[in-house]
Formats: sequence, C-alpha cells, structure tokens
Amino acid sequence: MKRRDLLRHLSQYGCQLLREGGEHSIWENPTNNRRTSIPRHREIVDFTAVRICKQLDVPQPF
Repeated sequence: MKRRDLLRHLSQYGCQLLREGGEHSIWENPTNNRRTSIPRHREIVDFTAVRICKQLDVPQPF
C-alpha cells in the first residue's frame, strides 16, 4: 500500500502527525492516546499497514 494512502486513511479517522523522527513519523490517535511509528517508505507492506491500524485502534484500510 502506498504510504500516502495509509496516512490519508489515518487522518480520516482522526489520527494526527505528532512529530517526525529520524527514519519514522510518529502518529497519534488523540481519542485514545495511542501512538505508533510509520516508516518513511513509498510502499508499506500490507501486514505493516494492518499492524499500524491495530496499534492506533482504527479500522483496516482494506
């Protein structure tokens, strides 16, 4: 899945960019205060995208 599509999906569910790290972006779901890191690759493996959504407690993008 494209990184931009994943970020768009997370934004639709209220998640926000918290800060930029060295090799990852840190995103937060402010409704439940969950945070996760998202790698800066153009393509994110589907398994990783599903894990990111589970960590932020949002529905899967598929």
